[in-house]
Amino acid sequence: MKAINEMRLQIESRSVNEAFARATVAAFAAQLDPNIEEISDIKTAVSEAVTNCIVHAYKESVGRIYIWAAIYENGCFKVKIRDKGCGIEDIKQAMEPLFTTLGGERAGLGFAVMESFCDRIKVISKVGKGTTVTLEKHFKGRDADNDRG
Repeated sequence: MKAINEMRLQIESRSVNEAFARATVAAFAAQLDPNIEEISDIKTAVSEAVTNCIVHAYKESVGRIYIWAAIYENGCFKVKIRDKGCGIEDIKQAMEPLFTTLGGERAGLGFAVMESFCDRIKVISKVGKGTTVTLEKHFKGRDADNDRG
């Protein structure tokens, strides 16, 4: 299935950029005419994924976060959030609710939140190379195919 529109964004892993990434992806997703709940879901999931990059991937440094989003004819919206940080040693364990490597104020719910707000989530990671989180959401609003042009 080929995307009918896509965007790319590259930001530094600074906490001040999380809201910018969330708003930018939501503005792009608006082409699918999502309802308030759908747009809120994607904003929350993107926020969690970007925050993971900031807090976990680049713990003691500032790195780059790469965001790609695409719209498909069937109302499918995909977002990939990628970093080139430390990577995740055990993805299955990291995705368990309440698991965190940092402790303290961190609840360990980032992946659980992403899963609850998206139709599909895929995580690929390699230690020392980085992580890619792919989020997929199907919007019930207007079919993007009707808005070509």
